[in-house]
Amino acid sequence: MTQILPLHSTRALKIDSDEPSPSAALSRAESLDDVPQVTRQLADLLARTAVDRDKAGGHAATERELIRQSGLLALTIPTRWGGLGGDWPTFYKVVRELARADAALAHVFAFHHLQVASVLLYGDVEQQERLLTQTIKKRWFWGNALNPLDKRTLALATSGGFRIRGTKNFCSGSVGSDMMTFSAWHEPSSSALIAVVPTKGPGVDVRSDWDAFGQRQTDSGTVNFHDVHVSRADVLQAPGLTPSPHTSLRTLVSQLILTNLYLGVGEGAFAAALRYTKEEARPWLTANVQRAHEDPYTQHRYGEFRVALRAAQAVADDAARTLQAALDQGPALDAVARGDTALAVSEAKVLAHRAGLEVSSQFLELTGARSTGGRYGFDRFWRNVRVHTLHDPVDYKLRDLGRHAITGQYPEASAYT
Repeated sequence: MTQILPLHSTRALKIDSDEPSPSAALSRAESLDDVPQVTRQLADLLARTAVDRDKAGGHAATERELIRQSGLLALTIPTRWGGLGGDWPTFYKVVRELARADAALAHVFAFHHLQVASVLLYGDVEQQERLLTQTIKKRWFWGNALNPLDKRTLALATSGGFRIRGTKNFCSGSVGSDMMTFSAWHEPSSSALIAVVPTKGPGVDVRSDWDAFGQRQTDSGTVNFHDVHVSRADVLQAPGLTPSPHTSLRTLVSQLILTNLYLGVGEGAFAAALRYTKEEARPWLTANVQRAHEDPYTQHRYGEFRVALRAAQAVADDAARTLQAALDQGPALDAVARGDTALAVSEAKVLAHRAGLEVSSQFLELTGARSTGGRYGFDRFWRNVRVHTLHDPVDYKLRDLGRHAITGQYPEASAYT
């Protein structure tokens, strides 16, 4: 059984100039056996400065370099192209653990792997080998400009490929990335092109203008394309193609990333609250107990939080296994199996959405007024999960689940389901 444990400090710990570099405390994952230890080390390092960096916002260049040095950017890349060959359930557990410490950097890490999934699902064998081998060799960090709701970026056909012009916003991980996947609207076919481009290539202009009150270091800038030439060799999905059940799993990889980010934030808030309650909180004057954590009402509320998180954990892990099984079927995956996977992911997302918001906001009722001091940074848990849970309306997930229960109709494959 998965346990909810207070794994990481939530205090802002300064690293003095005479202390060893943070990278000295970080091993590099050379195989899947190294992943758990390296993940813990990386999460601990991110937790040291999470509060201060949340206040500062902007681009976390040092911390992104730590992620690069960890070797975990290779986690989901197949071994035949130099990666670690990790499965997706393993990946989601890493995302969740990093999110306990720092939801924004966990997001950046996770969206790198979402672009790896894009290459694996949309690309042909030549593209997969070329792009993923280079990712390992050149230690690329991927970002994205794939926001499907923003159709301001247009793809214009040319003799050698496409000319891309326009703007994309909500481009997670774009600032500081080496490569990006992006989508552009192709008006003649009323469909999207999906391709890859070097972030610092000619005509690509990435603006660091993300200013939300949460997830402040996700590098989700605006990307402007000024007549960028993209060769057909770098087009992963040409305009006019209908995604297959298998290629449409990219959406579910993304949705389960969000699920585990929400869940990781909830787990992080739970751990922070427990630590504070046991070490610093004062009992209420009519509780008739010596220490705050002995209050039966406090214990009852922590029990509620635990149940909410435990349910979300179990369903999220089940959804990850279901998604892996669907991915393993490859092109043989049919619409029914794809639909069942979408339902499993939707169930997990709803539970993680609720648990993340509930725990990150209500735990302050147990820690008390002193815990709202800025040095603790406890507000970041709610701010991060609140911003992130607005990615797409969870009510539509519930509608899909209820409609399937009543009519047997599966969710239509889209950029969000």
